[in-house]
Amino acid sequence: MMFCYQCQETAKGTGCTIKGVCGKSENVANLQDLLIYTLKGIAVYAVQARELGIVRPEINKFIMESLFSTITNANFDKSRFVDRIQEGLKLREDLKQETLKAGGVLPLNIKDALTWTASAEEFETKAALVGVLTTENEDVRSLRELLTYGIKGMAAYAEHAYTLEYQDAGIFAFIEKALAATLDDTLAAGDLVALVLEAGKYGVDVMALLDKANTTSYGNPELTKVNIGVRKNPAVLISGHDLKDLEELLIQTKGSGVDVYTHGEMLPAHYYPAFKKYDNFVGNYGNAWYKQDKEFDSFNGPIFLTTNCLIPPKDSYKDRVYTTGVVGFEGVKHIADRADGKPKDFSALIAHAKSCPAPTEIETGEIVGGFAHNQVMALADKVVEAVKTGAIKRFFVMAGCDGRMKSRDYYAEFAQALPKDTVILTAGCAKYKYNKLNLGDIGGIPRVLDAGQCNDSYSLAVIALKLKEVFGLKDINQLPISYNIAWYEQKAVIVLLALLHLGVKNIHLGPTLPGFLSPNVVKVLVENFGIAGISTVEEDVKMFLA
Repeated sequence: MMFCYQCQETAKGTGCTIKGVCGKSENVANLQDLLIYTLKGIAVYAVQARELGIVRPEINKFIMESLFSTITNANFDKSRFVDRIQEGLKLREDLKQETLKAGGVLPLNIKDALTWTASAEEFETKAALVGVLTTENEDVRSLRELLTYGIKGMAAYAEHAYTLEYQDAGIFAFIEKALAATLDDTLAAGDLVALVLEAGKYGVDVMALLDKANTTSYGNPELTKVNIGVRKNPAVLISGHDLKDLEELLIQTKGSGVDVYTHGEMLPAHYYPAFKKYDNFVGNYGNAWYKQDKEFDSFNGPIFLTTNCLIPPKDSYKDRVYTTGVVGFEGVKHIADRADGKPKDFSALIAHAKSCPAPTEIETGEIVGGFAHNQVMALADKVVEAVKTGAIKRFFVMAGCDGRMKSRDYYAEFAQALPKDTVILTAGCAKYKYNKLNLGDIGGIPRVLDAGQCNDSYSLAVIALKLKEVFGLKDINQLPISYNIAWYEQKAVIVLLALLHLGVKNIHLGPTLPGFLSPNVVKVLVENFGIAGISTVEEDVKMFLA
């Protein structure tokens, strides 16, 4: 039996036990658990190796990519996890021997994660013995999983930065330390709480690193109007989050007669100056990830998934789906990683596009975005003046994720119910609940300021800290900013921990609180940080504005 409760849509809010709501099968879920277990064993040796001055870059990369591959809606391909586990066991043994040779010692209390081995045929049997529920104490289990999901999100952002040749040794070291800590039965709940909060510090670091990687590579996002209609050319639809993949695709499609559209969290790519020179970079097609089963059908051309946010493809368009990197689905074409410094090869994808009809139009018009920290700071005088005169009474941070649950309509209704003297700060795919609504502007400042992808929630923190400085406040919580955040998966977890590290309190989280938080862990978060859920739109608007 599987058990998974890492995402917001987990069955009954308590855990998927037969098949993932995301679509992953029982054997894939269990193999993901076994891969995480394997990473924990590697991490114990990696921590000791670092203390001896041994750092293996391939270990850093393997742990980072493996964690990323287990994020919700990333990889559904059983064979890829079998291959990863086999590679992990080999890396663990190599690192173990190198560490012992350098003077390291085997831990006194040797855990099975450090020594187990099995043939691929035995992996599923082994996997059933190492899942989430093997930690019996509910609070310790809750904190171990909260820490694990935080570092999964951290690994995803680290991977995006790594692709652009930016990395931070401290982030890799913390990920290893955190993984190793989840095997340590001597750590009490208080020790794990401290580690969870420390993860927030590295969450800020990794998002700052990715912000630097993106803006150095492609320029600072700027105020941009994005077309949501279509042209009559054949096209490729790119989804996920990876900007390097987009850059290489645009270079290879330039002058080919094939257009490129973004979907989901790739929308903010339009805000970067570097991509505006491509006249075949046409606009955004569709909405958030969960609507892809309809929108991929009507797009007509090939769909390229660069990172997580894939749902099991329907037969009607499965032959048009291409994956790359950590993404995978059985029976779907996969584009190989870069080798020898050369870009990925998109020739098959482009040829496929040329044989397909142009996208079917599903909407027309444009949406406005590009309000990352640099652009908002360029408007700082205008924003500050609007706050001082009372034209802007309050900001609402409504970053995070969208999803298929009906209860998420709350966020569209909440945005519409807010008074006209309030401004919404957003990032992530949560924006699709309200970024196409006509909410107007305040003296030329749009009432929805989209900073970008989920990782660009960092921009919202930078903006808040800058406003705190401008207004001469001692505490970030004295600002007229309220936090009403939607969450879905593990990248939202690290964003939340990052905000807690920055001292932000009274964050409201919905549409439901995480199923992996035990009552006692919820109590700690409520008492120390004022974390709360949501109720009705009317009650919450009244509460926030009180």
